[in-house]
Amino acid sequence: MVIIRPEPGCSASLELARGMPGVVAHGFPLFEVSARSWEAVAPDGYDALLIGSGMVFRQGGRGLGALKGLPVYAVGETTAAAAREAGFAVVASEAGSMQTMLGQLDKAHKRLLRLAGEERIALTLPKGITMDERIVYASAPRALPPELVALLRCPAIVALHSAEAARHLTSECVRHGIRRAPIRLAVLSGRIGAAAGDGWGEVAAVPYPEDKALLALARQMCQDPWPGSR
Repeated sequence: MVIIRPEPGCSASLELARGMPGVVAHGFPLFEVSARSWEAVAPDGYDALLIGSGMVFRQGGRGLGALKGLPVYAVGETTAAAAREAGFAVVASEAGSMQTMLGQLDKAHKRLLRLAGEERIALTLPKGITMDERIVYASAPRALPPELVALLRCPAIVALHSAEAARHLTSECVRHGIRRAPIRLAVLSGRIGAAAGDGWGEVAAVPYPEDKALLALARQMCQDPWPGSR
């Protein structure tokens, strides 16, 4: 199993994967995350924060301080844990998409501030809801290291946590002349699988976007017969 998400998520996923029986896991953080300067906002203009990644709290900087009085809608428990660690109160968190989270807003939370990365999903707002966005971090892709190039020339399962990672992996395989047919992808959503394109040995998505579910899927794929070998 190969994990390519940025740190600190790569190390966290790798630790979980290496605790699974029957799995040989490797971690290669193929993205370098850095903060982006962003315009601080007055908290009284908003009712709540909408956050899809714990990276917001790691990279958001001093501008986050004025927003700690706003409740947070966090997608996934990992994001919620990062919010609490940074001193924010989480009003709702569960596995699912950010779009799904919008359907669970408290009636009093009509004015949202979304803090996000440069790579983000477009959202459709429910009637009566307004939302401003601030980009607080970005991920820069890294080239495949030689060790990973060698691994991908053999059958492997790659766990993909984002569409950005899917596109980068695809382009790097093309650049290095790596055949995609021997590689199977476990992806966090159908959208991520679509971003990877075709030609892979298999693309399988989890029913809900959580890291533990993704790694469990990847482990199951490791145990299954390889497509075409049955």
